Amino acid sequence: MPSFAKFGNDLYTGHRSYDIVGRRKTWFLIALGLIVISGLLVGIRGLNPGIEFRGGSEFVVSEASTTDQELAQEVLDGIAPEQVARVSIVGSSTVRVQTDQLTNEQTDEMQIALAEAYGVPTEQVTSSFVGPTWGRDVTTRALQGLVTFLAIVSVVMAVYFRTWTMAAGALIALVHDLIVTVGLYAGVGFEVTPATVIGFLTILGYSLYDTVVVFDKVRENTSGITEQTRVTYAEAANLAVNQTIVRSINTSVVAVLPVASILFVGALLLGAGTLRDIALALFIGTIVSTASSIFIATPVFVAFRERQPQIAAHTRKVLELRAKNGADAETPEQVVVGGLVAGEHQGVAAQPRRKRKR
Repeated sequence: MPSFAKFGNDLYTGHRSYDIVGRRKTWFLIALGLIVISGLLVGIRGLNPGIEFRGGSEFVVSEASTTDQELAQEVLDGIAPEQVARVSIVGSSTVRVQTDQLTNEQTDEMQIALAEAYGVPTEQVTSSFVGPTWGRDVTTRALQGLVTFLAIVSVVMAVYFRTWTMAAGALIALVHDLIVTVGLYAGVGFEVTPATVIGFLTILGYSLYDTVVVFDKVRENTSGITEQTRVTYAEAANLAVNQTIVRSINTSVVAVLPVASILFVGALLLGAGTLRDIALALFIGTIVSTASSIFIATPVFVAFRERQPQIAAHTRKVLELRAKNGADAETPEQVVVGGLVAGEHQGVAAQPRRKRKR
């Protein structure tokens, strides 16, 4: 713990620094690669929609004497041979069988046949039907919620930070998180249920929270940045990212550990179910969101800011003065430490120190 605390203190003061913003092209390429892989996973494997989205009939056999999944398919072959049963084990002795839409007569036959196959009374086999219109309504509402969320986030971020570039950086990070999470979820092959959709929307809120914390520090460090000539905008923003890395890691660990426990219980102990679906979405999304707040959001924001004439001119001026000073110039790390941490109260870098006359 003391060594980790010292590590965090060194990052905050600038005595230890990782050039995250300066290597943004590398992170952008990695992010683009993850997006491409996610797209391929969705395109090749495809999402596995649950019965809530595709519609159909569902049978639940409680306290079954056996959990042999082939028995359910054999029963279905005798009633609707053209269909393929989706069988999953819930807990230790419950079998869930999902099929396409069955008639009332087929449903009754299926219920009786499953009871005989799994050695339970007919009363322990429950049946239900979900219409496809319900699934379409859920999908429509989820998309409406996503669009509304992104629109509100854009407006709030632009007003709060008084610049559209931060809103753009946050939104790009959010879209990246959503695409990568959906792609990895498709790769695992779990069913997409309403709980999964809730998990996807939840990670957007987590990603936004983490990004706002980093952006607050960026705004503090870059306040009045053009009034000095020791530090560029990118260097000041990079210090802000380094100063918040430990906080992001701690927050991520605190969030991931209980979610991982829920995922373990839901997937390995209870089998298919709501816990497993939402926990997997949260587990993947939390890790991806933490990474994007560090490697995507701020680098994208800085890339936009450096295209603005005032910031671009200031960066050129700082670099020209640094090159002119040559060997007498401080390194970027020393500049950041001296200008943004050691001597300033609000994050505005001090003016260059005058050389003493000999």
